[in-house]
Amino acid sequence: MTNSNKELSLEQSEELLRALKARFEKNMNRHKGIEWAKVQAKLKANPEKLWSLGEMERTEGEPDVVGHDEKKDEYIFYDCSAESPKGRRSVCYDREALESRKKHKPENNAIDMAADMGIELLTEEQYRELQNLGNFDMKTSSWVKTPANIRRHGGAIFCDRRYDTVFVYHNGAESYYAARGFRGSLRV
Repeated sequence: MTNSNKELSLEQSEELLRALKARFEKNMNRHKGIEWAKVQAKLKANPEKLWSLGEMERTEGEPDVVGHDEKKDEYIFYDCSAESPKGRRSVCYDREALESRKKHKPENNAIDMAADMGIELLTEEQYRELQNLGNFDMKTSSWVKTPANIRRHGGAIFCDRRYDTVFVYHNGAESYYAARGFRGSLRV
C-alpha cells in the first residue's frame, strides 16, 4: 500500500475511504455528533494523512475517528482494533532499546515504526480514553508514550485491560513479546 511518495493511488484511496466509512458507520458511539462527509473532505485534502491511515489499516490497527478538536478543526483517529495491531507486535520500545540488545533483536521498535507511518504512540491518557469506548487489549498489550524520566532509567510503559480494569505496567524498553505491539493516533 505504500510508495516512496507516501501517497496512495486513486484506487487505494477509494478502497481505504470505503473501509473507514464502513467502520465509522458501524461504531457511531466512538464519534457522536461527527459527520462522515466532513471527515472524508479533510482526508481527501490531506493525502499524506490518508497514507498514514492506510499504514494503520495495513498493519491491522483498524483506525477510526474518536474525536474532533474544534479549536484546530482536526479529526482524531486512534487504532481501534480489538487487540494490539498484529502488524506491529514483537517490537521493543525505541531505537536505543533495540541497539542495546546483544542477542535476539526484534525486527523493529515502536517509536521508529510510528514515525515511519506518520503517527504518534498513544499516551497513557489517550489509551484510557480509548478504553472508555470499548474493551481493547483483553489478550494483548500496547506500548504507550513513555515519560522521559522513566525512559532515562531504561524503562518503558505499556497498558492492557484485564478484569474490567485498565492496567499500566513497566518493562525494560528493550523487551518485546509476541502479544505486545503499539497503538497510534493521527490528527487530520
